[in-house]
Amino acid sequence: MNGLRGMAWLLVFQSIGEVLSRGLSLPLPGPVVGLVLLLAGLHFSAVREPVAEGANFLLAHLSLLFIPVGVGVMTHLGLLGQYGGRMLFVVVLSTWIGLAVTVLVLHASERTASKG
Repeated sequence: MNGLRGMAWLLVFQSIGEVLSRGLSLPLPGPVVGLVLLLAGLHFSAVREPVAEGANFLLAHLSLLFIPVGVGVMTHLGLLGQYGGRMLFVVVLSTWIGLAVTVLVLHASERTASKG
């Protein structure tokens, strides 16, 4: 029962984040705002303990979340065969670009911190 209460807390925080994000026209998506609120809420044991149990339940059944992805891949296997090489190239290229941007931002912040 505590796990169900934890799932309810997750939905409450996500809903509050969604309402705040849309109501205040924030540049952040509602689930992100909800996660920040959840982070603050985890300081209270009335929230932390049920959420921990709900999270453990989700982690125990995490493999079930991959079923829709597997079905999607199997359904579109022809497209994957036709465009798989291009998709792999784009994934690898975008990963390297993300890593390069991260390195450049880290170096720039280190230079700024060392000057100040």
